[in-house]
Amino acid sequence: MGCARVCRFALPVWTSTTALSFSTRGSCGIAWLRASRLFVNFFQPSIKLKEKIRTGTRVVKRYHSPETPCARLLASGSVSLQVKARLRQITAQLDPLQLLDEIRRMQHHLVRLADGKPSQVPLAQKDDLSRFLASLSTAWRGGEVRATHRAQVKAPRHWRTRPDAFESAWPRVCTWLEGDPDLTALELFERLEHESPGALRAGQLRTLQRRLKQWRTKMPRRLVFGARDGADSVATPRVA
Repeated sequence: MGCARVCRFALPVWTSTTALSFSTRGSCGIAWLRASRLFVNFFQPSIKLKEKIRTGTRVVKRYHSPETPCARLLASGSVSLQVKARLRQITAQLDPLQLLDEIRRMQHHLVRLADGKPSQVPLAQKDDLSRFLASLSTAWRGGEVRATHRAQVKAPRHWRTRPDAFESAWPRVCTWLEGDPDLTALELFERLEHESPGALRAGQLRTLQRRLKQWRTKMPRRLVFGARDGADSVATPRVA
């Protein structure tokens, strides 16, 4: 039941690690799938649609009480007693915390392999789960448990990626703003186009809007604290 849902998410992880040997990622993927399948089928409740009633344009949906797939099979009259006994036997042998710990360890291991980092298959901890239990109280600080969903941290960029179109015109723009602080970026852009036809592109209006926002942020500080905070009106701010 829950296996098909888990398998749909397993394929992207395998295909993203094509540089790995099949034996390495295959063994980890199988261990992850096994733990996920058991946890979903035996310990993860889900709701199922019971009925749907349509009254005109209104649709009312009613659901069964949340149950695990295993509990639904045990309550079903179409499942034989032998199969139910086998399900109860498997449930008694499983530990949900142990399965969660194995899922998390295998996920982190697969991500390290996909990133080309050295990693060994984590050893199963069958007896002592104190480390895993202690980590549950702070797991929320790390965000999503599946590390594949985490964005890579990028260093802040301090350089320009293209020439500054307003480098020579910015002192003139600051003079206009000091004379009339209510000028909009569009009005300033049209003035610059009138003085230098063809020097600017329409897409650079957004850059001027960002610069104007920075100027209006600095000017109140300059009026209150003076020039000692370095907020000079003719300074050219960095705009990516």
